[in-house]
Amino acid sequence: MVDSYTGADCFVDALESYGVDYVFGNPGTTELPILEAIGESDLEYVLGLHEDVAVGMAGGYAQTRRYHSHRDESVLPVGVVNLHVVPGLAHGLGNLYAAKMTGAPLVVTAGNHSTDFRHEEPILSGELAGMAEGFCKWSDEVLDASALPTMLRRAFRVALTPPTGPVFLGLPLDVMMAETDARPERLGPIPDAGGGDPRQLERAASLLAEADEPVMVVGDHVARSGEGAVEAAVDLAEATGARVHGEIMSCEVSFPTAHGQWVSHLPADEEVVSSLLDVDTVAFVGCSTNTTFTRHEGALVGSETTCIHVGDDAWQLGKNQPADAAIVGDPGRTLDELADRVRPKIGGETVETRLETVAAARERIESSVAAIDDRREDDPRASKGQLVDAMERVAGDAFVVDEGVTAKFAMLRRWDLEPTQYLSNKGGGLGYGLPASVGAAIAESQRERARDVVGFVGDGSYLYYPQAIYSAVRAGVDLTVVVPDNRNYRILKDNTLSLLGGEEDDHAFVATDFEPPVDLVENAESHGAAATRVETPDSIEPALEAALSRDGVDVVDVLVHD
Repeated sequence: MVDSYTGADCFVDALESYGVDYVFGNPGTTELPILEAIGESDLEYVLGLHEDVAVGMAGGYAQTRRYHSHRDESVLPVGVVNLHVVPGLAHGLGNLYAAKMTGAPLVVTAGNHSTDFRHEEPILSGELAGMAEGFCKWSDEVLDASALPTMLRRAFRVALTPPTGPVFLGLPLDVMMAETDARPERLGPIPDAGGGDPRQLERAASLLAEADEPVMVVGDHVARSGEGAVEAAVDLAEATGARVHGEIMSCEVSFPTAHGQWVSHLPADEEVVSSLLDVDTVAFVGCSTNTTFTRHEGALVGSETTCIHVGDDAWQLGKNQPADAAIVGDPGRTLDELADRVRPKIGGETVETRLETVAAARERIESSVAAIDDRREDDPRASKGQLVDAMERVAGDAFVVDEGVTAKFAMLRRWDLEPTQYLSNKGGGLGYGLPASVGAAIAESQRERARDVVGFVGDGSYLYYPQAIYSAVRAGVDLTVVVPDNRNYRILKDNTLSLLGGEEDDHAFVATDFEPPVDLVENAESHGAAATRVETPDSIEPALEAALSRDGVDVVDVLVHD
């Protein structure tokens, strides 16, 4: 073998120089030079048995490492994925979309046919960059080894620069095998979104001071910006006496839910949302999914409501409601500045009066939530609420990766979640949660004091990629997966009733029930995990305690009723 330095060597050296530890992927022939170079490096290759599993693992890894980076600047919160030509990239697009919606900083690559061979249209060929473009901040292909260092450095910087998200680079076989004098380029510091326009900050401060009943809606971009941004959101809420909600489809915790001014996450319910936001002033901070799942008949926010928009993604500001003040900037820095500008404008009596209104609203919401009892006396299985309550008692401090779908709402209503404790699937497509749980567990394993990682994955979601369990076992991670198993696509039944009306007996519910059911315990065991089925509420806590006490991968299949 000729001892030469190739494009593949440069690619791997660059990853190592940037602080990458893992490459997630599913390999093929066009990736063999990269795999050979990885084998000679300190990088660890994490095998996914399907490309979408690889992308999902990388997404969960990157999201979790982002939280780690908030306390340790040496952490590079990027997930790196290597896929196989056009079918491999096509397989990965579902979770590439999920990564886009979660803002996961990913560098996604795929091998491609040699540039001097494509005119023959060999199998597996196609236009990679165009296929990925709709799901990425930047999508391109490296056509010469000499361009690789610059393009790879650019890929990392684009992925990490707010608003964060995935990028794609095609890596042709001949480029990866070509000898080159090129060497990795230094990455350099990554900028934040800045401190915001002083004029807009002053206008927003005045609007908040003049409000009768201000409401803050905090979105996931706050949590993504760091614990300092969450603290700044708390400071602003306390300075203004505002009532605080999480945006619709919240998938991270951007405000401590035990705080006295926190009221609730907004549900995807037009009537409830329009009622909660029926105030004179609303500040939307770091929001990106604050709308219903299907068309709403009326406005979620009244046309006379004063709207303040703050965030690091200019596209989101004033997108669905007019913005009377719009501040593009890092949420932590802008909220800090906004709080400082608001304090001199609001008297203590005004804040106290507003806090009394907040307390009344919080008590009203908590009473209505407490009245929701989804237990059925005629069914021996647990309710989703009982399952969530048991999980909080046993694993209250665990890091949770959630794709419980309909069970998610029980978790958000009942569990006092802390910032940096919770991730969920913002994209809405099934099949992200289980791979992301594996990626999160790999990320946690890199910490000196790793948290327990619990994947909360509905049976419908779990069945998308049960083979992700194999990747977790192979990687040797410690992971507990809890499956709220109602043996049907409950979300589709709920949406049928919402869209078409009537009662359940009025509908056929085609293709929504798992009959016969899949044996999730045997399936998990076949992939190397320990697994158990829980059929009654009293058995949940002992099963969870046993799973969490063991090292390795456990699947706890909990039968629940709708």
